[in-house]
Amino acid sequence: MSQLTDPRTVRHADVVDLATGSRHGALGMQRTTRQLRIQPKYGHAARDVDVRYLWCGAPDAPTVIVQGGISADRDVTTPDAANPGWWQALVAADAAIDLTRWRVLAIDWAVPGELGTKTISSEDQADLLAALLDALGIAKAHAFVGSSYGAMVALAFAARHAQRAERLVLLAGAHHAHPLSTAQRSVQRGIVRLGQSSGQIDAALALARELAMTTYRGSAEFGRRFAGAPEWRGDRFHFPVEDYLEHQGRRFVARFDADRFLALSESIDLHDIQPERVPLPATLIGFPSDRLVPLADLCELQRRLRGPATLEVVESPYGHDAFLKEPEQLAPLLRAALM
Repeated sequence: MSQLTDPRTVRHADVVDLATGSRHGALGMQRTTRQLRIQPKYGHAARDVDVRYLWCGAPDAPTVIVQGGISADRDVTTPDAANPGWWQALVAADAAIDLTRWRVLAIDWAVPGELGTKTISSEDQADLLAALLDALGIAKAHAFVGSSYGAMVALAFAARHAQRAERLVLLAGAHHAHPLSTAQRSVQRGIVRLGQSSGQIDAALALARELAMTTYRGSAEFGRRFAGAPEWRGDRFHFPVEDYLEHQGRRFVARFDADRFLALSESIDLHDIQPERVPLPATLIGFPSDRLVPLADLCELQRRLRGPATLEVVESPYGHDAFLKEPEQLAPLLRAALM
C-alpha cells in the first residue's frame, strides 16, 4: 500500500533530506501534525487530538514505529548534527534502524489536556498510533520498537491492534510497573505537586528530576563517577554528585512542563497489560543494572507472552538508561530483531 501523505490533512509540514538537508531528498523527513479521533480510556466521549509526528526514511519502505521514554519526543533522529535526535546513533542512514531500508514513525506523547481528560493511559497512546497508521495509509508496521514507556505503549498497541504490526522490540519496559518503581515515581510526583501548591514549580520539578536520575542510572556508574570527597562551598559541604544532579534538574525544567511530567509519570504506573493478549513475536532487551524494570519482570513477560519471545540480556553500568547509552551493544540486536 502506498504510504504517500494526503496534503489536505497535514499541517505544519517540514520535509527535508536526512542526509543532505535538501528539500524532498531521498530520505525525506516529514515533521507534521494530524488531527485524529480516539475514545480515551478515562474519558466519556471520543475526542479529536492533534498528534505531532515524525515520518522519515526511504520512501515507500516498510514503516518501523520507534518510541522512547516519557521525556523523549518525536525527534528520534534529525538532520541537524548540532542537535541530534535522542536515538540518533541507532536511527540513521546505515545505522541499526537503517533509514535507507526502513521508514521510521514516531510521535510526541499526548497528554490529558489534549484528550479532555485528567489522566492518560498507554492504551490511549497506542490508539493514537493506530489511528495515525490509518491516516497515513499504512496497513501494517514492520515493527514497533519501544524503549521504557515506549515499550509499555508497544505492548498496549499489540494487545489492542495486533494486526497492525508484525513484531515487537521491547527495551527496558514490561507489562506493568514494579511497585518499588511506582513508589519512587509517586514521591517524585508528590514533590512536583508540593511545588505547584507553594508556587515553586520549577524548583520542585528540578528536584523531582534529580531524584529520578538516581533511579535511571546504575549503582556502578554513580560509584565510578562520583566517589570523590566533598568540598566546602559557601556554608556547607557540597558532594560531587550534586553538581551532576542539579545540572540534570535545570536541563529538564528548561524543556519540560510540570503537568506533562505528572501525567506521563502517572501513565507509567497505571499501565497494566495482560501478556497473554499479545500474540506478536517479540524481542525483549533487558539490563541487569536496571532498577526500574527488574530483569525478573522481563523474564515473567517473556514467559507469559502468547507469541514467541526471546530475551536478550545486556550488561551495562548505566541502569535503566542503558537503552540510551549502549548503542554499540544494542545495534546488532536491533538489526537481528528487524530481520
